[in-house]
Amino acid sequence: MKRYIHCLILTLLLLTALPSYAVLKERDISSSLSILRQELNTYRHDLDKQQNDLRIQQQMVVKELITVGNQSQQNALMLYSQKEGNIFDLTYACHAATEQYRQFRNNAAPFRDYITNTNTEVSRYDSLISDLSNMYTGALSPKAKLDRNVCLTLAINIRRTLADNNEQMKQYITLYNRTEDGLKNLNDYANMRYGEIQRSIFNNGGENYIAILHDLNKEYHLTLSSVLMKYRPVHHALSEWDGRIILGFFVALFIGVLIATGLNYLIIGFIFTYLVKHGKIDFLFQWFDKRKASIQASASSRQDEKPSKEQEIDLRMVQSKASFTAKRRTIIATSTVITFALLLGLLRQTVAQNFFVMATGLLMEFAWLMAAILLSLLIRLDGVQIKNGLRIYAPVMTVCFLVIAFRIILIPNTLVNLIFPPMLLVCAVWQWRVVKHYQKRLPKSDVFYTTMSLIVFVFSVIASLIGYTLLSVEALIWWTMQLTCILTITCLSSMLKGFGNHPNRRYFDKETSITRTWLFRFFYYALLPISGALSIILSIYWAADVFNLSDTTLQIFSMRLIDTKNFTFSIFKAVQVVILFYLFSYFCHTSLNLLHHHFAQSEHDHAIEENRREDPQAVVSRTAMWRNVIQVLVWGIWLMISMKIFNIDNSWIVAISAGLSTGIGFAMKDILENIYYGISLMAGRIRVGDYVSIDGTRGTVRNISYTSTMIEALDGSIISFQNSQLFTKNYKNLTKNHGYELAIIPVGVAYGSNVAEVKELAAAAVKRIERKNYIKYINTVFVNFGDNSIDFKVLAWVDSRKQIYATGEIYEALYNTLNEHQIEIPYPQRDVHIKSDSTMTLKDTPKA
Repeated sequence: MKRYIHCLILTLLLLTALPSYAVLKERDISSSLSILRQELNTYRHDLDKQQNDLRIQQQMVVKELITVGNQSQQNALMLYSQKEGNIFDLTYACHAATEQYRQFRNNAAPFRDYITNTNTEVSRYDSLISDLSNMYTGALSPKAKLDRNVCLTLAINIRRTLADNNEQMKQYITLYNRTEDGLKNLNDYANMRYGEIQRSIFNNGGENYIAILHDLNKEYHLTLSSVLMKYRPVHHALSEWDGRIILGFFVALFIGVLIATGLNYLIIGFIFTYLVKHGKIDFLFQWFDKRKASIQASASSRQDEKPSKEQEIDLRMVQSKASFTAKRRTIIATSTVITFALLLGLLRQTVAQNFFVMATGLLMEFAWLMAAILLSLLIRLDGVQIKNGLRIYAPVMTVCFLVIAFRIILIPNTLVNLIFPPMLLVCAVWQWRVVKHYQKRLPKSDVFYTTMSLIVFVFSVIASLIGYTLLSVEALIWWTMQLTCILTITCLSSMLKGFGNHPNRRYFDKETSITRTWLFRFFYYALLPISGALSIILSIYWAADVFNLSDTTLQIFSMRLIDTKNFTFSIFKAVQVVILFYLFSYFCHTSLNLLHHHFAQSEHDHAIEENRREDPQAVVSRTAMWRNVIQVLVWGIWLMISMKIFNIDNSWIVAISAGLSTGIGFAMKDILENIYYGISLMAGRIRVGDYVSIDGTRGTVRNISYTSTMIEALDGSIISFQNSQLFTKNYKNLTKNHGYELAIIPVGVAYGSNVAEVKELAAAAVKRIERKNYIKYINTVFVNFGDNSIDFKVLAWVDSRKQIYATGEIYEALYNTLNEHQIEIPYPQRDVHIKSDSTMTLKDTPKA
């Protein structure tokens, strides 16, 4: 079959490699004919060279069609001879028939494309021949006439060659169609049998186990008869599925396990352990980043003295050796499983035997489960926990091996119905006991996985007892495959987490630049979740493949479970939307982090140029506006793509929006107004971290949304203002320009004081407390002749955020300075004069 595929590919390449010669607009008709003659001549020579290759390819096609026909007959004999009681045999035969038909249809496309292309070429040359034949030659030069005649002759010969090739290929297409018809009939019959298998799994349960136990003697003899009939050696012929072949395979399997175990026990259990104990490979343990708890414990035992770098290395090496010793058996088991899988792969590639190919493929899947469990336990758990982990996963691995063994030996249905329910019951009880006993000694994730295993066991036991044995087998296979995927992803997640938490990387820290972490975050935050979503599909597919129902499963995944005019839903569509969700989520977070990095770098450069401190709040404020824009844009695109995937018609959305637009417009007037002003504010008028004053209320801007702005006042309270209110209220942005606020300090001195001296003393007093980004003296101005003093105003720039402290220090400095120089600061005085009336007598005094 592989030669056949190669033949088709070569033929396609040969046919598509035919050059497409053409003439463009030249200087005149004579030049065009001359160039056309050269190109047609070259094309003719190429066709002559390719004729021999084409004949060889056609001979190969004939041979391969004969091979395909023989394989088709072989699959037909295998499929039509299957009995009802051998479900595993039947599914294998059905899968072989449907797979051959699928490959045949895919490989037929190049031939049909060739016929179509050749017909097009023949039609093109018919037009060229007609044009050259009807060309007026009276005005042509002798050379042009000669070129025209040669072109006409070449075009006729090329057209004849193409037509002959096309006619020959049509004969092969006829043979091809006959072969396809036979394969299609076989494929239709296989699909019909697939339907029977599905009904036996999901609909038509067999006898319940109580009925089987009631007629145990009858069932025993029936099962014995089926087993003897199936595995009885066939005399005078050796089938590739003979019982002796199966027995020989398991003997070879046992020998392979012994070889892998002995090899790894020798290398790791003896040689590597000897090198570790004698310090021959200490340099390897320097690469391990072990827990800091042992280092801290050793340091505390030395009276809280911090160990030196050499001591830390020694402590890590000691702990690494101790960890290796504790995990040595599990390491040997893991390497044995991997070695065994490699031996199976080597056997699969070297032995061209159908049973061996099928059996090694299934055992490699089981080896993957074993390796995923062991590697996950090795990476995440310590030596004692690994032993407990192996105990709670042992029932799952046992059941998985039993199912794979049933599939390999193509066990009859009667034997499955008889022995599988009690085996499941034993494994379910086993799983319940180990979960109950070790649940407090293991991480919650492993306890959850094994609890799910217990639930699947209980379901399978119930299904098998009521007669749905094949359904229970399918459920167990699905869960083992799903558990394999989960543990593989868990193992990869633990490895990536350890890699990212390395002290030299710290990819999970927010301070680490996105330019260093974007690729790591893509693997951790995008690929791992996507793998988890795909694992559900893959596990179901692999479970179905055990019964060779993979094609049916793909049809179910693609089936439109909901199919209406405005909405369609299938499992594949849902998975696509989930995958896009994780991709867009990663893109959104990465874009925001890149934007923040850009603003931070820009702020850093500007701070260096302007010789000032960096303003982190400026970076936060700039990012705040773009965060909303990017989130709306990214998730809007995701929503539109998701609607397209689900075929959601947006016409009804447009209609509803048009009908409600007026009412919504009035109802959302205030909201839209706040959103408009919010965008205006985020455009740069106010930034997060700015210090503002709104109607006398001072505070720091903590958040700006599309509808409101939150201010943290000086008293610690949080005040929320509608964005529209900020434009109607008297608000000031005190940090918009440079962060300073003009402080005007009134000072009054007694009449008779020296004005020049007062101004010099005020300037000196403020300059003594002047500090960068806090107080900056401007001037002292004589402003007024007061009732009791001559009045001055001291002008200074002060930090707007510390205005109350700065003005207080200025007042204190002025007061102390004036007192030191004995300059009087007057206070308001009033002289009260009491004027007596001498004409007033006692009798004029009013009575009380």
